Amino acid sequence: MSQNKKTLRAKYKALRHNLTLTQMEEMSLSIANKLIAFPIWDKTYFHVFLPIAELNEVDTELILHLLSGKDKEIVISKADFNTRTMTHYLLTDNTKIKKNEYNIPEPVDGLEVPSSKIEVVFVPLLAFDKAGNRVGYGKGFYDKFLSECKPETIKIGLSFFPPEDLIEDVFDSDIKLDYCVTTDTIYEFKKNT
Repeated sequence: MSQNKKTLRAKYKALRHNLTLTQMEEMSLSIANKLIAFPIWDKTYFHVFLPIAELNEVDTELILHLLSGKDKEIVISKADFNTRTMTHYLLTDNTKIKKNEYNIPEPVDGLEVPSSKIEVVFVPLLAFDKAGNRVGYGKGFYDKFLSECKPETIKIGLSFFPPEDLIEDVFDSDIKLDYCVTTDTIYEFKKNT
């Protein structure tokens, strides 16, 4: 059954809202553990989103520890809501993180990293489908950012929930995921060549 993005946004915001802190911690740990055996560790530059705690997003702290332990370059972003663009910064011991007006944790400043250098992106989402389409909050930040990355950049969604059959209102400008990691499974989406 297919559903539109608006319906799916409401559905998954409600589902996430009903999760307990313990459930979210266990599910986030399960997602991070799935990544350990994932064939991405030959890459150097990893982009990670910092979760909006108030929206019960997947906690990426464990992924940050994993990347740090493997000595990877970790990149985080700052959003500009006027231009709907993101600027990417290297996460270092000196990076100051501050929440913006939407409660998104962001770096205050730092060493800028161009999108073209980023090799793996962990993508936040509300829902995804079996074809690798995703539903975010509808502002288009990630679609714009992912379109600036190299075609071979690996795009990995993180989700507490399994996929929908089909998201019906997908646009040409929507960038598909390569993979999505849930608590149970890693979904791989084949590229149409």
